[in-house]
Amino acid sequence: MTARDAALNNLPEWDLSALYDGITSDQVSADLEKVLADSQAFEATYKGELANRLAEGGAKLAEAITSYEAIEELMGRLYSFAGLVYSENTTDPERAKFFGDCQEKLTTASSHLIFFTLELTKLDDDELAAGYADEALARYKPWIDDTLREKPYQLEDRLEQLLHEKSVTGRAAWNRLFDETIASLRFDVDGQSLSLEPTLSLLQDNDGAKRKAAAEAVSQTLGGELRTFTLITNVLAKDKEISDRWRGFEDVADSRHLANRVEGEVVDALVSSVRASFPKLSHRYYALKAKWMGQDALDYWDRNAPLPNADKKLIGWDEAKGIVLDAYQRFSPEMATIGKRFFDENWIDAPSREGKSPGAFSHPTVPSAHPYILLNYQGRTRDVMTLAHELGHGVHQVLAGRQGALMAQTPLTLAETASVFGEMLTFRSVLSQTDDVAQRKSLLAGKVEDMINTVVRQIAFYTFERKVHEARKQGELTSEQLCDLWISVQHESLGDAVRFDDGYRPFWTYIGHFIHSPFYVYAYAFGDCLVNALYARYENAHAGFTEHYLDLLRAGGSKPYSELLVPFGLDARDPNFWQAGLNVISGFIDELEALDA
Repeated sequence: MTARDAALNNLPEWDLSALYDGITSDQVSADLEKVLADSQAFEATYKGELANRLAEGGAKLAEAITSYEAIEELMGRLYSFAGLVYSENTTDPERAKFFGDCQEKLTTASSHLIFFTLELTKLDDDELAAGYADEALARYKPWIDDTLREKPYQLEDRLEQLLHEKSVTGRAAWNRLFDETIASLRFDVDGQSLSLEPTLSLLQDNDGAKRKAAAEAVSQTLGGELRTFTLITNVLAKDKEISDRWRGFEDVADSRHLANRVEGEVVDALVSSVRASFPKLSHRYYALKAKWMGQDALDYWDRNAPLPNADKKLIGWDEAKGIVLDAYQRFSPEMATIGKRFFDENWIDAPSREGKSPGAFSHPTVPSAHPYILLNYQGRTRDVMTLAHELGHGVHQVLAGRQGALMAQTPLTLAETASVFGEMLTFRSVLSQTDDVAQRKSLLAGKVEDMINTVVRQIAFYTFERKVHEARKQGELTSEQLCDLWISVQHESLGDAVRFDDGYRPFWTYIGHFIHSPFYVYAYAFGDCLVNALYARYENAHAGFTEHYLDLLRAGGSKPYSELLVPFGLDARDPNFWQAGLNVISGFIDELEALDA
């Protein structure tokens, strides 16, 4: 058995039985029928009656919301199960059909619920305020407040229903086409046919020839699919433009800012700060790395290459588990206890398999069950940090679950906080136990690269998206135009120390966030800079930090991010806020330069 085989041996696979026993389960069929019946009954009972209910008192309206939440919980259970089963192998026709059928049936059922939030926004403000005197309704005030924020952008009820029902043949269908296309691609690396995830993993291989071969394979395969990805991008960008125009959103990212419950000017300040920092962060670091690699500039396939003297040992699953849980334990035994359940109760699917969704995620599912984590574990230090990242999401989702189905979900402004914080805890723990100078340098370099990928690269991605969506307003974009926009933002963000050739032009095509969640990517930079500020408070022994932090996670979506940051003395609207976070990355690069002196 090779060292690689040993490190990747006996990786865990998740057990989805907390949701359903399988796609042929009678309970799945029964619940699909129940959710439709319950939705129809809910519509018959409450449509046109919310004002009358409120007039009878807050408890009567709360009763309707509680019924609505129960239906949403059941829908979430079904949709989560279908999505997770599908992610196990998106190329399997049986799973794809199951996912598509569930999606259609749930869309039909939920069409009977559309009236509810629309009708809520038409209630009298004064009567609603009086209704909050009842404790049952007051509990739902944060969710109602969020619902009311959508009011200026809502369409007439029948139009909303039409758009909702057509989503399965519109955006959702194009998303599915993207997923199935990506999963079916094969990349020929030195005669070996690989799927996307293991091919991308080779870009971190110790052997430069393998990195180059992997990059060329990615370029050749993605380049051969440019027409398909260009069509998907054009259609979805136009679909978004139509929706934004009808709803009255002025900027291409305004709908994302609304969903994130964050002010556009706060995001603009983040983006401006990061772009201004490119020279002292990414440009400076990659020039340093090029020198370490003995090159005048890094070829793009060497950007994430291990350092020449880096520890090349692969990390087995049990060791990775120990590293992460130990770091969590040092910070909070409660976090470690929750995290341990993911390993003990089979909530993690770690192996990379044929047809499996690439990347990693933590899916919250529903409060009555528990989250599930998907990884494509390859045994490298970065994979350990990915585990720490996704486990942070998972712990957050468990703690927020007590808020219920309507308020457990956290806006993206805070959704990446627990994940990036978990990563930082793990990194600091490993670093503190490292005395060897070469190993410390390697760890610091890896962390800087991860932070550059999280902050610099994601803001570059956001800039690319903005350029694409703005340009799409003038007409369809060709593959060449899309590739030109991609290369331009890469040059700006990574600098002259990274060398691109034409092979890198189609690399934008595999980034799923562009397809599934337009403008999602700035949340990563938001979370990283926010965590840097939070961690500085933690290191300075900020009074009650750990409990305040856990309260932030427990809050889920029940409080706005600005309110949750108050106990830490942080304000994202402060012009200096983002710079303080970026200074942490710059400080790591300073230390690397000092080690290099």
